[in-house]
Amino acid sequence: MYPTLLPFIVTLELLIRQAVALPYVFERAVNDTTALAPSQADTQRQLGPLLTSGATIYFPDSPQFANATSRWSVYAEPKIAVVVEPASAKDVATTVQFASKHNIPFLAVNKGHGSTSTLGVVKNGIEIHIRALNQIVVNADGRSASVGGGSYNQELIDTLWNQGKASGKSSISDSVLIDNIIDADLVLASGQTITVSDKSNSDLFWGLRGAGHNFGIVTRFTLKIYNSPVNDWYFAQFIFTQDKLEAMIQQVNKMMNNGNQRKELMNYFIYAWNPTISTTEPIIVFTIYYIGTKDQASPYTKPFFDLGPVFHNDSSVSYPTLASATGLGDEDFSCAHGFNRLQYPVGLLNYNVSNTRAVYNLFKQQTTAVPALNLSTVVFEGYSLQGVKAVPPDSTAYPHREDNILASILAVYARNPSLDNTAVTWARKVRDLMHAGQPGRRLNAYVNYAFGDETQEQVYGYEPWRLQRLRGLKKKYDPQGRFNFYEPIKV
Repeated sequence: MYPTLLPFIVTLELLIRQAVALPYVFERAVNDTTALAPSQADTQRQLGPLLTSGATIYFPDSPQFANATSRWSVYAEPKIAVVVEPASAKDVATTVQFASKHNIPFLAVNKGHGSTSTLGVVKNGIEIHIRALNQIVVNADGRSASVGGGSYNQELIDTLWNQGKASGKSSISDSVLIDNIIDADLVLASGQTITVSDKSNSDLFWGLRGAGHNFGIVTRFTLKIYNSPVNDWYFAQFIFTQDKLEAMIQQVNKMMNNGNQRKELMNYFIYAWNPTISTTEPIIVFTIYYIGTKDQASPYTKPFFDLGPVFHNDSSVSYPTLASATGLGDEDFSCAHGFNRLQYPVGLLNYNVSNTRAVYNLFKQQTTAVPALNLSTVVFEGYSLQGVKAVPPDSTAYPHREDNILASILAVYARNPSLDNTAVTWARKVRDLMHAGQPGRRLNAYVNYAFGDETQEQVYGYEPWRLQRLRGLKKKYDPQGRFNFYEPIKV
């Protein structure tokens, strides 16, 4: 899984359990919409003729069903009774109309990487598996591309790169993907299809960029693109033992410069277990990414080489191969399906050195006491942010532009219900400890990493006007709460 997740594409695939009790907003959804599974015969007879010839319907006894419903995290996974694989945006609209008419919950899915616990509210639902809507076309102007809602990160990167183009951070525009959206085609809860942009349905275009899973299913969008700035990216990856933690964090803080690090520069590090390095304590894996050459990156990598890592690897590679080269590709464990993955995010301004040590100690303590949790990681992501911060905070629904670091605990373990409460309790402790390292600052929770126990303000912003505007959009475009299964806005 790419370190630079595409927030907008993730939003496309996510439309949708609290570990102990359901929030009020979900009580109605469960009571009203999940009594019975839709009949296979009735679904095939009533919905089938309405779909285009290329669309397919899968049921649990279909050989394609398991793959279509496979998920990155199986904790609180949605319970699907029918899969519809649309061949066109029209099929998406038709399926939404059918599901709404029969009061059946539905969920749009792309790669199945949504992990919020609120997904578990979906019972006997219809999955709209939009992967086939993955057409990507560079437009004649060379400055934009039409991207199908079923596309995912690697497909977009490969297609653009092969034509000398790039988007977002890969282009040194150092902006998040939502800031590069020109327009989008959206299927609403009614089944109506509309286009949103600055000039058309602009109120919903604002909400779509940061909270879009509350309002509809994006079947296509137009994206700003740029000429690829370089042929290759340079990366340097280091493994440090825990005795180097404080010195490493001090260097990272210096490099990030309070959110003003160079546009070409990004970093990413984790706490993790690697028994080939140590069987007694977690290690620290630290990676620097640089859009440029090894020599250009040297002033930033040298301090980390000088710290004396127990292992290092560095190379120049094309951007499409960067994730695989650093252990974050589709084929790596970080993207593997079928495990419980409980994620709790925290937005930070900088690293509190003593707090970062305390987080390491808590991670070591729990994963040593419960070895079944030793697949877990603590993740720290530090991107170039000048472009993100240059966008006015009120111009989109995304609320946390002041954050400089995206930190999170990712509790990972094989499916085992007897461990769930232990994992939830521990992961919350880690999140709360990370947040305690910035006294006086409120918790910001990145929506695509949110677990589901966060407040509306923590996810969607503390400004009263922001939530008021989002609630108004929810009432207008989804008054019956059809899209209430992924971090829903409560009205």
